[in-house]
Amino acid sequence: MQFSESWLRQFVNPPINTEELSHLLTMAGLEVEETRAVAPPFSSIVIAEILEATQHPDADRLRVCKVSVGALSTEPLQIVCGAPNARPGIKIPCAMVGALLPPAEEGGKPFAIKVGKLRGVESYGMLCSGRELGLGDDHAGILELPADAPLGQSIREYLNLDDTIFTIKLTPNKADCLSVLGIAREVSALTGAPLETLAIVPIKETCNDTVKVKVEDADLCGRFAGRVIKGVNAKATTPSWMVRRLESAGQRSISALVDISNYVMLEVGQPTHVFDLHKITGDITVRWGKPDESVKLLNGQTIQLKDVILPVGVVADSTGIESLAGVMGGDASAVTLDTTDIYLESAFWWPSAIQGRARALNFSTDAAYRFERGVDPSSTVKYLNYLTQLILQICGGAAGPVSDQVLSLPKRPPVELRVARVAKIVGVEITAQQIAEYFDRLGFAYARKQPGTPQEIFVVEPPAYRFDLSIEEDLIEEITRIYGFENIPEIAPQAALVVKETNEKQRSIHRFRHALAAAGYQEVVNYGFIDQASESQFAGNESAVKVLNPIAEQFAVMRSNLLGSLLNNLKTNVSRKAARVRLFEVGRVFSKDSQVEDSETTTIGNRQTLMMGAIAYGSLFSEQWGQKGINARPVDFFDVKADLENLLAPLTIRTVALTDHPAFHPGRAASIEVQTTVNNQATWQKVGVMGELHPKWQQSLELSSAPVMFEVELAAVSELSLPSTSELSRFPAVKRDLAIVLKSSVPAGEVLSALQAAAPKLVTEIVLFDDFRPTQERPGGMNLDEKSLAFRLTLENLEQTMQDQEVEGVISGILEKVLVQFSARLR
Repeated sequence: MQFSESWLRQFVNPPINTEELSHLLTMAGLEVEETRAVAPPFSSIVIAEILEATQHPDADRLRVCKVSVGALSTEPLQIVCGAPNARPGIKIPCAMVGALLPPAEEGGKPFAIKVGKLRGVESYGMLCSGRELGLGDDHAGILELPADAPLGQSIREYLNLDDTIFTIKLTPNKADCLSVLGIAREVSALTGAPLETLAIVPIKETCNDTVKVKVEDADLCGRFAGRVIKGVNAKATTPSWMVRRLESAGQRSISALVDISNYVMLEVGQPTHVFDLHKITGDITVRWGKPDESVKLLNGQTIQLKDVILPVGVVADSTGIESLAGVMGGDASAVTLDTTDIYLESAFWWPSAIQGRARALNFSTDAAYRFERGVDPSSTVKYLNYLTQLILQICGGAAGPVSDQVLSLPKRPPVELRVARVAKIVGVEITAQQIAEYFDRLGFAYARKQPGTPQEIFVVEPPAYRFDLSIEEDLIEEITRIYGFENIPEIAPQAALVVKETNEKQRSIHRFRHALAAAGYQEVVNYGFIDQASESQFAGNESAVKVLNPIAEQFAVMRSNLLGSLLNNLKTNVSRKAARVRLFEVGRVFSKDSQVEDSETTTIGNRQTLMMGAIAYGSLFSEQWGQKGINARPVDFFDVKADLENLLAPLTIRTVALTDHPAFHPGRAASIEVQTTVNNQATWQKVGVMGELHPKWQQSLELSSAPVMFEVELAAVSELSLPSTSELSRFPAVKRDLAIVLKSSVPAGEVLSALQAAAPKLVTEIVLFDDFRPTQERPGGMNLDEKSLAFRLTLENLEQTMQDQEVEGVISGILEKVLVQFSARLR
C-alpha cells in the first residue's frame, strides 16, 4: 500500500511529524517499508508562462522563448528551449539562473543553471521537463501546468513536492487498511486525533434510465449496486490534485473516468467498474461463468473459461461476458474518450469467490487483491454515490437512480472478551476502562457484562469492514496494538529451579533415535501428507483422511503408516546413485476413529499415532577391505530383525508370519509382538510389522534388491519394567542340548516359546543354535519336509549342585509337553 502523507492528513492530522508517524504505524503492525520525498531536492524553480516562441536562427530544433516569471523579474527572460511543445500561452516550470537541478544519475552532483549561449543566442535559465525535476520518466517535452498556476510561485510549493510517500507492507489480515481512509482510521485510533469523514453530497437524479440486473448466484455476489450516468464528457481533464495523488499511490493517469474509479478504490477501498452503456446489450446477469465462454480483458488477454482451474464469476449481457467479477473488466464494454453514457458498478463479491482467480489467470489486479481479502459490504451504495459525485464534478452528466440488490451479506457473530484474559495474555494489567476507551477509538460497538467485577466481559460486534475479528485473541491483539507493543515492559520470567524427576520405566523418543543412528541409520523428517496412490499401495487404505486444501497433489491425504514416506525417500536416494541406504523416521500417522473425541491435542474422529519406522536397502556392510566376499550379500529379514531386537532390548520380541499386508512379500513378512505381563501371566501384544518389500513394488520402484522395512508403535515399546536383582548361584550350571525333528512349516520361534513356557524355574536360558534341513532322504533319517532344531538349555540350582537324575527329570518334563504339541521327535 502506497500513499502520500498529505493525502492521509486530509482525513486525520495528529500533532506528530513524519518520522513519528512512521514509527507509530510500524509498531501498530502496519510496517512502513519506506518513506521518500515526492521529488528529489532542487531550488530556484518557479512557475513561468511562455509569452512568445520564435524559431532559433541557426537551429531547426531550438526555439527562443520569452518567458514571464511574474514579480520575480520586471522583464521577460530569454530562454532557448528544444522541447517540441514549447509554445506561447502555456505555464511551465522554469529554472532561474543559479538554480540547482537534481543529478542526472544516482550519486551524481546537482546540475547548476548558468547564463549560457546556444548557437550564439544567450539563454537565461531552463524550461524543465518532469524527468529533469525527478517527477517521472517523461522527457519528451516541458512539463505543462494548469492555466491557473500562479506566476513566480515555487514549483515545490505549488505541486507540494516536499510531501512524503509512505510504502506500507500489510499483513494478509489487514484488508481494512488497503485504502487511505483505512490507514487514517488506524492513525485516529492510535493517536486519538479526530477522523474527518468524506464529504458526500446527495446525488440529484436528473434522468430515469436504468439497467436491469439479475444476480443468479448469491454465493458469488452478496450485494450489487449500479446506476446510469448520461451525457458525460470522457475527454475531460483529470484534476491535477487527483493526478498527483494517483501518482503518489503508484498509478498513472489514463483518462478521467478510469482515474476517478481508481481514485475511489485507493481512497476508500471499494473497487468499482465503469461500463460504456452503449456497449451493453440487453439486461445484465451476474453468475458463474460457463466452460464454453471466453472474454477479452482490458489487458488484451483472451481467457477461455474452460482452461481456468477454478470457477470464475462473470458479469454478462445478452451477447456474452462483459467482465470477470471482481477481477478485471472486459475490452468489449470498456470506456473510451468517445464514451458519452456509462453504467457504474459497485458490488460486494464474496472473498471465497475471488480468492485464487487472478493467480489462476497468471496476473493480479488491485480489485481482486481487495475483494479476496474482504471489502466493506455496508458501504457499497455509499461509495457508489461518492464515485458518482466525482464523475459529475469532473465529467458532468445526468445521474439516474441507484439499483441496489442485497442478497446475502456476511454474518458477524459477536465476540466475547474477558477482561482478566487480556492481562494473562499481554502480561500487563489493562483495566476495563482502558479497554472501553480503545474500543471507542477503534469504532467497535460493544456491551459490558458484569461491569466492575473480576469476571467482566465485553461483547463486541465487529465492524463490517473488519473481516479479521472472529475470536477473543483478535480483540486482545487490537487492544495490544493501541496500548503499544513498545509499552509492554520486558520482564524476564522467574521460576524455581527444580530438578525434574526421571521416569525409569519410560524410554524417551530420543533414546530410540540415538540407538538407530548408532546402528547406521540416518533420520528423515517427512510431511504427514502423502499421495493417494502410495497410501493405497503401501497401506491398502482407500478411505484415508483427506486434506481439504492440499499444497500439492502428492500431499492429498494424511498417511496411515510410515512405509510410503520411507519408500519415497529410498527412491529419491537410489535415483541419485546411492547403492546402500539406511533410513528411519519417528512421526505420526493418521487414521479415522469414531472413538476419538475433540480435545487440545486430538481432533474428533481422527487418531494420531506416534510411530517409528526404518528401511534398509543394499549390501549388509558398506564397502571395506576387511569384508571381502560379503559385500555382495544384500541385507535380509534377519539382519533388520537383529537391529530391531537390539533397539527394543530389554523387551522380548517375536515375529509371527504375516501374509496380508499390501506392502510386504507374502512369505517374508511378519507381525512384531512384544511380551508383556498381565495379571502375572505372560502375553504377547502386536506392536508393528516388518518384512521385505513386495516384488511388484520393487519392480515398479526399479530397485535392484528388495529393501527390508519395519514399523512399530512407539507408545507400546516405550514402557519398561524396573530392573530387579537375583541371587547368583554358587554351584556350577548344567548345560544340555536337545535336537528336535519336526515339520519344516513349524516356525522355530513357536517351538522356542513352547520350551520357555514348559520349563521350570531351574532353566535359566534356552538358546536355538542350529537349524538343519536335509537335502535328500535317507532310510531311517529325516524326510525332506522336516527340519532339526537344536536348543541349548542352561539349568541352575541356587541351593545345591544339580544331579543327573534331577536334570533328566527336568528335560523329560519339558520334552513330554513340547514333543506332543508339535508332533515332534528327538533326533
